[in-house]
Amino acid sequence: MRPRIGYNAAPMNKHYDLHSHSLASDGTLSPSALVQLAASAGVEVLALTDHDETGGIAEAREAADKVGISLVAGVEISVSWQKQTIHVVGLNIDPESSPLQAGLARIREYRNWRAEEMGRRLAKHGIHGGWEAASQLAKGRIISRTHFAHFLVAQGHAKTVRDVFKSFLKPNKPGYVPGDWASLEETLAWIHGAGGQAVIAHPARYTMTATRRRKLIGEFAALGGEGLEVVSGSHSRGDNFSMAQLARHFGLKASAGSDFHGPENPWVMLGKLEPLPDGCIPIWADW
Repeated sequence: MRPRIGYNAAPMNKHYDLHSHSLASDGTLSPSALVQLAASAGVEVLALTDHDETGGIAEAREAADKVGISLVAGVEISVSWQKQTIHVVGLNIDPESSPLQAGLARIREYRNWRAEEMGRRLAKHGIHGGWEAASQLAKGRIISRTHFAHFLVAQGHAKTVRDVFKSFLKPNKPGYVPGDWASLEETLAWIHGAGGQAVIAHPARYTMTATRRRKLIGEFAALGGEGLEVVSGSHSRGDNFSMAQLARHFGLKASAGSDFHGPENPWVMLGKLEPLPDGCIPIWADW
């Protein structure tokens, strides 16, 4: 009989949150405000992992030094895997890595085209001004679906950002544009070339069969990926247990991150994370 997986009785040595976003991508707080909020929430080690962007790290690091917490330089890279979009977090990267920055610039260029195309597709369904509004909402170099979602909520087309994604930004919906991102192999090469560790973000959130998820994680591990985000702000407790089993099966370390974007989403808050389940080796074990 397979032993039950429970939560570690002993607390983590430090309070880690290794997945967060700022105004540099689609978060709603500046990097310094994000760090200050993390410190007030009791987070001791915070990773800033903006989408395809590292522009907020310097500001976040300066703020972290002032409030006395550790800042992990990170990034969340958009990946196309078998015609499906997934996200891979890079932790402890060197933001000055030329190959990494060249890759991220290529993704951002595609993001800009996608944003324009989303605006065109929404306009065909009678919703005009989407691209212009999303561009104004974006404070950094990233125009994301979240910016469009805030515009659509403000215009009364949906009640919440979640509703927008369900009704407008998923496949076969008016504003959906399929992703054409980096490959899994080149993403891991960029992260490793920058001295970082690669982690599959929120693996339970992807709409896929259990067999397909195992195939993804197995390919990731075979390419040298180090970790799985076992505990995530978008995971249920059951998801945490299931992802812990997969991490152990594939020999991956476990990460934990809220995927915080802003205080206006109270269901995902900085540092509000379950402990790692028993049997997990933390991604930070050798830090």
